[in-house]
Amino acid sequence: MKKKSLSRILALGLTAVMTAGMLAGCGGDGGSESTEASGGVSEESSAEESSAEESSAEESSAEESSEEAPEESSEAESSQEAEGGSGEVPTLVYWTVGGTPADDFEENIAQISDYTEEKIGVRLDVKIAAWDQYDTKMNTIVNTGEYFDLMFTNNTNYSKFVNLGAFEDITDLVQSVTPELYSFIPEQLWSGTQIHGKVYAVPTYKDSSLTQFYYIDDTYVQKYNIDMTTIDSMQALDPIVREIKEAEGKSFYPIQLDQGSLWNGFFNNYDGLAGGIQSIGVKLDDESRQVVCTLEQEDIMENLKLLHSWYTAGIINPDANVMTDSGKGHMFGNAQGWPSAAAGWAVGQGIDKYIVNKVFGPIYTTETIQGSMNAISVNSNYKEEALKVLQLMNTDSKFRDMCAYGIEGNHFEYTEDGFVNRLRDDWVWPSYTQGTFFIMSNQVGTDPNQWDEVKKQNEEAVPSTCLGFALDITNIQNEVSTVNTVWDKYKYDLLTGASDPEEVVPQCIEELKGAGLDTIIAEAQKQIDEFFK
Repeated sequence: MKKKSLSRILALGLTAVMTAGMLAGCGGDGGSESTEASGGVSEESSAEESSAEESSAEESSAEESSEEAPEESSEAESSQEAEGGSGEVPTLVYWTVGGTPADDFEENIAQISDYTEEKIGVRLDVKIAAWDQYDTKMNTIVNTGEYFDLMFTNNTNYSKFVNLGAFEDITDLVQSVTPELYSFIPEQLWSGTQIHGKVYAVPTYKDSSLTQFYYIDDTYVQKYNIDMTTIDSMQALDPIVREIKEAEGKSFYPIQLDQGSLWNGFFNNYDGLAGGIQSIGVKLDDESRQVVCTLEQEDIMENLKLLHSWYTAGIINPDANVMTDSGKGHMFGNAQGWPSAAAGWAVGQGIDKYIVNKVFGPIYTTETIQGSMNAISVNSNYKEEALKVLQLMNTDSKFRDMCAYGIEGNHFEYTEDGFVNRLRDDWVWPSYTQGTFFIMSNQVGTDPNQWDEVKKQNEEAVPSTCLGFALDITNIQNEVSTVNTVWDKYKYDLLTGASDPEEVVPQCIEELKGAGLDTIIAEAQKQIDEFFK
């Protein structure tokens, strides 16, 4: 699709979105917004990803998926080749992200594979990289050529992997092989996944806009008489967490963070241009579309300083910057999602009930659309079969529930009214990474109309001034790689509050500029100016 054609489609879509938002009362409180399983909890995702299940990132393990033996890749590839030649049912290797799988995870995936074999003639080998190891593991897989068929991808690596030639161009294939999948997902989302005018991944149709929520364990809400409706920023949260810290004592940390779940939402006000570069962006409402270094912005610095003050006051756990798993039972969290997603967050944390409040959004950017996607390897022996897996994920409610919740009778049971009652809390394949939420069964305790609310949240989303644009890093790949390496060096300390931003941020910026940040900004500005002229 040519650039001007894409712009027209987005413009028409956004006109409809904004009109619907105004008619529905755009900008309503968090309780009126849609309920979807993030990209994150915020997925999440997103993004960072993320996403409604970003809170599950607190279950991450440093050891998960980081020590794959080199020969495993060759075994997987030879296995695929053997199956392709023998006529046996193919097994598709599906890499994703999540927590530490239970001991019976592979056995349960085998039961799910029985269903996929019956429906579409394939089996699945689902491999989960730990939250804090995902970036490293996916980079290793792509750079070494390790065999896979499907891979969860998002705005942190999608553009990079496309430019490395790792993902299959499915622009035409998705329409010819899986027309039901293609017609189900809105055109706006397909447009948001395009790079060089081509589609290289299937977007997850869920809370594809970004809305951020804070949530607090209801036990403490009641104990300290907290009015959650007033907590709409870090500054508003400040006196609450200080009061709780003083009352609960030295060994209690109101905010628990780790390397897999850093403070979420720092850069929400900036469109990251879908380039996977945290240190650049355009202010969401900037009509001039000026590309800036995010770390040089006053609002970012003020929030980093506040986070550091919480760390030094013992509000944040002292090992946050080095810990890979901060455990469960967190009093406070923040994630992308929707109000009813709190039920899932509570299950993941072993908490009876969280009280939530919206603090940001909803907003639409190309990056939020790219917060959760699934791509097919350019080297896959089963490209059409892989697409059929994703079509099944987005059209078959039984399969969707199995992937989201586990095995009926083991991980969950259905109530008489069709809700999901979870029996275990160790199904760690996050639903926001898989497929649409709109055909999933609701969990006990959630609003039965939550998927309608999620759709409404998408409709009410305000577009970034850069919506539709995705940075092409072809000419700046070396600079992007080096700049991201520098950011990775500092992010754990900065986004847990462990380092003093007034000292560390200038040093980080200096190193970023030395690594080519100004070159990246200049290239991004050039592309934006050309795209929107």
